[in-house]
Amino acid sequence: MSLSRYHGLVPPLVTPLRPSEKGPDELDRDGLERLIAHVVAGGVHGLFALGSSGEGPSLSHRLQRDVVSAACESVAAGGRRVPLLIGVTDTSAEESIALARHAADCGADAVVLAPPYYFPAGQTELRQYVERLVQEIPLPVMLYNMPALTKVVFEIDTVEALSQLDPIVGVKDSGGDLDYFARLVELKKRLRPDWSVLIGPESKLAESLRLGGDGGVCGGANVFPKLFVALYIAAVAGDDAAVARLQQQVERLGAMYDIGKYASRHIKAIKSALSLRGICGDALAEPFNKFLPPERAKVAAVLETIDAEWTS
Repeated sequence: MSLSRYHGLVPPLVTPLRPSEKGPDELDRDGLERLIAHVVAGGVHGLFALGSSGEGPSLSHRLQRDVVSAACESVAAGGRRVPLLIGVTDTSAEESIALARHAADCGADAVVLAPPYYFPAGQTELRQYVERLVQEIPLPVMLYNMPALTKVVFEIDTVEALSQLDPIVGVKDSGGDLDYFARLVELKKRLRPDWSVLIGPESKLAESLRLGGDGGVCGGANVFPKLFVALYIAAVAGDDAAVARLQQQVERLGAMYDIGKYASRHIKAIKSALSLRGICGDALAEPFNKFLPPERAKVAAVLETIDAEWTS
């Protein structure tokens, strides 16, 4: 298997926050450093900051810049350098460009761009939007298909048209449709073999690799990076027995995403798990609340079902 520029396990880092009753939230830099050290020690192949799990669109532009600066500093200071991708999705093209330029200044490796997420763009508008932004962004760009949150799909014809742009280096697909994912892989093989095609939903990681994908952006890898790295390695090696065993672990962990009743429960579960493991706090950006003790107890019970070999 030839490795694309971005491959393997690329956790979508949560954003550790220090809540304030008298003013805006602040970045918990110590928590972010511990988180990055934790996942890098777990063998991940890259990092993705300010994605959906990182609450990127919920953070102020000031806080987004703080995250980029701190993450770049932490990665640069670490003993094992891994690629760092930065989410720059915004409702404003100018804000996306400004954050991308800041990421370049700080030493990030690439940016990840989803469609603007308030008024849904048509496909012609979306193509023109991306074409303009890549001319202004001084880093490689990965497209981010996240229709559940943006209300817009990067249709395959649009992706094919955008594949002509050299600065675009791949697609992160969080749509959950493996038929669509397979079409992305086919497009890559036909037109852009240098591309990286990464899956978002962690339960579909192994199957996406069988289809020819390059890796996963798995939220659970914030908590158990070694587990997801092991699943990636087993799937690439074609070790079906190991994949089946590790997939069971991933599905056990996935039970924590069913705790709570609001759409924010996915991020709440990950942050609660990280808090229980002493890596960072569980505060979320406004207007979202962290899990209360009954929900935290349920998260703790899920963590207890994961084998000890992945908890170190």
